[in-house]
Amino acid sequence: MRWVNVRPSRRSSILLGTLPPLLVLIIYLFAATARHAVNPSDKILPTPAAMIAAMHGLLMESDPLSGRLIFWADTLASLERLGLALGICALSALLVGMVLGVLPAARATFGGLVTAIAVIPPIALLPILFIVFGLGETAKVALIVVGITPFLIRDLADHVTALPQEQLIKAQTLGASSWQLALRVALPQALPRLIAGLRLSLGPAWVYLISAEAIASDVGLGYRIFLVRRYLSMDIIIPYVAWISILAIVMDVALAQLSRRGFVWAHQVSR
Repeated sequence: MRWVNVRPSRRSSILLGTLPPLLVLIIYLFAATARHAVNPSDKILPTPAAMIAAMHGLLMESDPLSGRLIFWADTLASLERLGLALGICALSALLVGMVLGVLPAARATFGGLVTAIAVIPPIALLPILFIVFGLGETAKVALIVVGITPFLIRDLADHVTALPQEQLIKAQTLGASSWQLALRVALPQALPRLIAGLRLSLGPAWVYLISAEAIASDVGLGYRIFLVRRYLSMDIIIPYVAWISILAIVMDVALAQLSRRGFVWAHQVSR
């Protein structure tokens, strides 16, 4: 029996998937206990009790100045920025990617420009975005859009370009116009690819969001992390980082379920 042929059952997959996080948690608890045994006031590896105590005020108590529950206000602000940016990215990538993929002339004209934009580090553009759009919400959303959209466009355009020529020839033989080729042949096959690209872009999108919030914001998950770092408040930073990870996982699972349920045929072919 070869290891490459061993396919765990669903229950076994869930069990195997829980082992690495559980191992990390156990190692952390041992390390935190050891550090606090030497120095009870240690801030680098806070105990679970210390993290619960620090987060209680952010979760349950209103801020005296704003009247908001800080943790939930931070979460809502970050999700609003991220959701708006990903929506703009998806629509832009679908429109431009379809045009570049379906029309060879458009690809020859604008393909190089998209590639050039895609290789620019988005963080390097952050000062320019703040100068152009100011320190408000627009610059934060724009950073995510600039960082993610070129990748999605290139991936979608390459996918549409690589569609079997037999499909396009048969459709044209039946009298399909360019619009019909785009909407009835290319578009249905591009949508699952777009969702897959969005899933791969979630990590970079969170990086760009947190970077923008850390530099110029007064609310948000990234803003809060960089605000409390000056006080070495790891009892707040670690729960916030864990919460960001949970949100990213939930978004990834939601997109995966959307793709599986909306485009069953695509996942059957990929097996």
